[in-house]
Amino acid sequence: MQRKLFREDHEQFRQSFRQFLEREVKPHQERWNEAGIVDREVWRKAGEAGFLCPWLEPEYGGAGGDFLHSVVVMEELARIYESGLAMPLHSDVVVPYIHEFGNEAQKKRWLPQLASGEAVSAVAMTEPGAGSDLAALSTTAVRDGDFYVLNGAKTFISNGILCDVCVVAAKTDPDPKNAHQGISLFVVEAGTPGFLKGKKLKKMGMASQDTSELVFEDCRVPVANRLGEEGAGFLQLMKKLQQERLVVAAMAQASAEQVLADTLVYVQERKAFGKPISKFQNTQFKLVDCATQIEVGRAFLDRLLTEHMAGEYLVKECSMAKLWQTEMLSRVVDECLQFFGGYGYMLEYPISRAFMDARVQRIYAGTNEIMKVIIAKQLGL
Repeated sequence: MQRKLFREDHEQFRQSFRQFLEREVKPHQERWNEAGIVDREVWRKAGEAGFLCPWLEPEYGGAGGDFLHSVVVMEELARIYESGLAMPLHSDVVVPYIHEFGNEAQKKRWLPQLASGEAVSAVAMTEPGAGSDLAALSTTAVRDGDFYVLNGAKTFISNGILCDVCVVAAKTDPDPKNAHQGISLFVVEAGTPGFLKGKKLKKMGMASQDTSELVFEDCRVPVANRLGEEGAGFLQLMKKLQQERLVVAAMAQASAEQVLADTLVYVQERKAFGKPISKFQNTQFKLVDCATQIEVGRAFLDRLLTEHMAGEYLVKECSMAKLWQTEMLSRVVDECLQFFGGYGYMLEYPISRAFMDARVQRIYAGTNEIMKVIIAKQLGL
């Protein structure tokens, strides 16, 4: 289906970003995978070129574009199987918390650094004992004059090692009766005494994305670093999780499309029993199934992106997209890998990395089981 989502300026932006990836990312991917982290310099270069937070207003250092410019970034990263350079997390998950809930002083303080790549961001919600259940957070923030004293631990934090700015969810009211009303969000800067970056975690996939533990030990954070009112954190998180789940869905969709495109090429080159395996009916039927699922997913997602851009309330639909697109990606990449035979199991082939990267999509940004719970509630069940 012909897409009608993007304007000419989006496509020009796409070409520029594609050139950036060819020049600044692709030559380093293997080294980054081995190191388990991307170069800090690539963030600065991306910011310099206007590819970070492209939707941000010029007064805060942004390019003045829109969310679709960010979607272009997501799609092009997926096109080259780059899951370590977490630009969508930075630009479209973390920075929006500061942009929407920060006061003018906070926005002027942090947004220009985040747009330029001088500062890399992370968000710290997940804890060793609290994943999708945000009400069960154990990290505390106790008011002490003009400061809050943070104590607790976070885990599975993407950009955890590189981050200069971290949006942290903590309990400002430990009373279990106020589980939801007792959460607040804080911006904690790297170098703050008591803010400790733990070990870099080894993962099954997303090899070059640095993921770590974060620890807060009597970490004194100024009251001026709190986002919004005390106790507003849960509602802030709920409001922004709609876009986070849409980001995951968009990247899963683009990944599935690229995997299929590469598989279609491969099955026409690989021969078995004297002919390309694309000529076997089994190959054709299975790839037709994959292509159909992808087309259905694309139609739903593009409509969803349009409505999200219009400011629609889409908690149910974004949860559905996160559920559908990530499950669909897993099915497609598993089916396609089979056609590569033994080569599909070799790390030098992108299909192998795509297979490992796909698995976490059904876990982070709220597990797919949580998506079902949210959808059921939205259906009145």
